[in-house]
Amino acid sequence: MKRIAIDRRDFRRALGQFATGVTVVTATTKDGRPVGMTVNSFASVSLDPPLVLWSLSRQASSFADFLDASHFAINVLAANQHHLSRHFSTSVADKFASVEYTQSAGGPLLKEAIAHFICRTFRQYEGGDHVILVGEVEEYQWHQGKPLVFHSGRYHLATRHPDLPE
Repeated sequence: MKRIAIDRRDFRRALGQFATGVTVVTATTKDGRPVGMTVNSFASVSLDPPLVLWSLSRQASSFADFLDASHFAINVLAANQHHLSRHFSTSVADKFASVEYTQSAGGPLLKEAIAHFICRTFRQYEGGDHVILVGEVEEYQWHQGKPLVFHSGRYHLATRHPDLPE
C-alpha cells in the first residue's frame, strides 16, 4: 500500500472536525506519586467485558509512568472544568498540588467530574507516535451533567438539538 504525504498541520485540522469529550487520565506511580494528563482520545470498546481505550503520546512527560501502571482512571470533565483540561495539558511538575481529588485504586478522581472509570490495564498496542491503552473497567460512577466538548481547537458546550423532541 502506497503512503500518501500528509501535511501534519492540515491533518490535525481535519481531525479537529470530529468533536470529542475531554478527559483527564490519571494513575499512581509505583512510588505513590499521582500523574495525570488531558486526553480527548477516550472511547468505549466493549460492554462485555467492559473495555475502554485512550491514546498516550510518546512525547508525554508521564509516558513511562502510564505504561508501567497496572491501573488508571478516566475523569470525564464537566463543561465548567475547562481550567482542569488546560492545567493537565501543561508540564507543571506537581499537577495535583492545587486540584481537589480523592484517591482510588486506579488513580486520582477529580472532584466534580461527570464520570469516573477505574480501569485495570488490559492491553497496550503500538500506534505510531502513540501507544493505545485498553483498560478493563473495574469500577465506575457518573452523574447527570453537561460535558466539556473540544472541536476545531476550542472548547464548546454540548446542547440538545432544537429540532428533536425532549
